[in-house]
Amino acid sequence: MQRSQYLIELGAVVIVAIATIAVAETKKEYRFEVGPKSKVSIVNQFGSVSVKPSTGNFVSVTATTYSDKVEVDQSQSGNRVDVQSHLLSGANAENSRVDYEVLVPADASVNLESATGPLRAERLHGDVEAEGANAAVDVKDMSGGHVHVKTMAGPITLTNIRDGHVEIDSVSGDVTLTSVTGPLVRVSSTSGRIQYNGDFGYAGEYRFNSHSGNIEATIPDDASVDVTAQSVRGLVQNDVPLQPKVHTSFLVKEGSSFAGTINKAASSVWLRTFSGKIHLKRR
Repeated sequence: MQRSQYLIELGAVVIVAIATIAVAETKKEYRFEVGPKSKVSIVNQFGSVSVKPSTGNFVSVTATTYSDKVEVDQSQSGNRVDVQSHLLSGANAENSRVDYEVLVPADASVNLESATGPLRAERLHGDVEAEGANAAVDVKDMSGGHVHVKTMAGPITLTNIRDGHVEIDSVSGDVTLTSVTGPLVRVSSTSGRIQYNGDFGYAGEYRFNSHSGNIEATIPDDASVDVTAQSVRGLVQNDVPLQPKVHTSFLVKEGSSFAGTINKAASSVWLRTFSGKIHLKRR
């Protein structure tokens, strides 16, 4: 008898728990018909945003909320779609999270914002702007568009970005670039580490600057670059067989700076830090 009563009470608890979860987690879907070169903005105070290409000229947004302390505002004006999380009375970082899964035309330009993230975008050809405080940012398999990322402490990862105009600003988040090429690739960080693994493309300009973070670049033997590396107080190391430059705008000093070229020196590369270390590696 006691066991039966226990099972009944346990079942009631489970039912209440399931009901609570069902009420707390709500999914809503929004769909917008757009034309070529549309612009999509997702502003989310707390939670993730993931963007992938759609199969047609439409924007699809699936928003998952976890309480009644936040709602989703959405609007369309011509070829522009705006979606944002609207915090209500009593909202905080725990109860106002919204997770967005977004499909956009591959040629769309997107703007993503979240304090906590993560922010993800992949397989697009339009411009991508991502901004967050502690949000991790992951952008991959892009071509032809501009990629602009700003974070305070969130790590930034870019993978397989081709022919893009890339600008990254971070205070303390680490920045990792793998197979990233374009006419301009600029990375600026205060204390975060900057890592590059690729060939620096052809006829591009690459500028990596950090105040106290380390900079590490790994390139193959067939890379075609003109490299300048300087650290005021940190160690500078080069493992690549560069042809030393005869004329430089600064005094080359072993252990703190170097300048040289490899192959046709098609791309220009500047590696600069105040107190961090710089290491140019041979793949």
